[in-house]
Amino acid sequence: MNKALARIRDFKIGTTLVLLLLVAIWSIPTIGLLITAFRDRTAADTSGWWEAIASPMTQEWTLDAFAKVLSVDDMFGSFVNTLVVTIPATVLPLLIASFAAYAFTFLEFKGREIYFATIVALMVIPLQAALVPVVRGLRFIKETTGLSLMGNFAGAWLVHSAFALPLAIYILRNYMMTLPVALIEAARIDGASWYQIFWRLVMPMSVPAVASFAIFQFLWVWNDYLIAFIFVDSKPVMTYRLLRLLGQYGDGWQNVAAGSFISLLVPIIVFFALQRYFVRGLTAGSVK
Repeated sequence: MNKALARIRDFKIGTTLVLLLLVAIWSIPTIGLLITAFRDRTAADTSGWWEAIASPMTQEWTLDAFAKVLSVDDMFGSFVNTLVVTIPATVLPLLIASFAAYAFTFLEFKGREIYFATIVALMVIPLQAALVPVVRGLRFIKETTGLSLMGNFAGAWLVHSAFALPLAIYILRNYMMTLPVALIEAARIDGASWYQIFWRLVMPMSVPAVASFAIFQFLWVWNDYLIAFIFVDSKPVMTYRLLRLLGQYGDGWQNVAAGSFISLLVPIIVFFALQRYFVRGLTAGSVK
């Protein structure tokens, strides 16, 4: 009872109302997209989605758009291609960044802070500005070694991982700096190697930071169109398939609305599975 009364006293109605307003404004486009996906094609073309909210009982709701999206040729193949691109492009930068952040946090070597500052500075370079040099570099690799990284999944993995590393290293290093140094020193005294300390102590304690960045990276790669279109054009992903649903004259926008929600299912599952680590991982290192 006392806890309930304390929560009521601490309740700030102004802050709550502002947050609810922001959530409502942020959700308006998504709500409109969802309503449009369930409406009849004729009604969606002749009236706004907000009219369906005003009189929901008079509307003709249908699943035709979802059925059409699921019946499109090779939609399941595009879903699998998206998973094949997204999962390695999430795991690879996390693995590499974990080793790098561990070294920047606990190992002493010359120029450590300079190297870290350089990596952080690389976050300001937009991916789009580096596409031409990257493509030329991959072509040079093919000409000199015969190894082709264009037109297959490996090229997308490489590009996504490379541009994700600066932020991943930054987030993980900030979190690892909050770990107890005494525990690391005690492990060293007991004869544990740096490799053992990394896998048995640091990584288990860094799960919140790893999970928080995994959410970001998974969502970025899953929703990516540009990299997949350039490097994996022969194996279309979901974003490319959704664009094809629009049609030559843009008359398939209702199918795009339905396809977008089908594409949302996996990111939503990933977010809710890892969201308990999200805030803890991002705010680590912000205060001492």
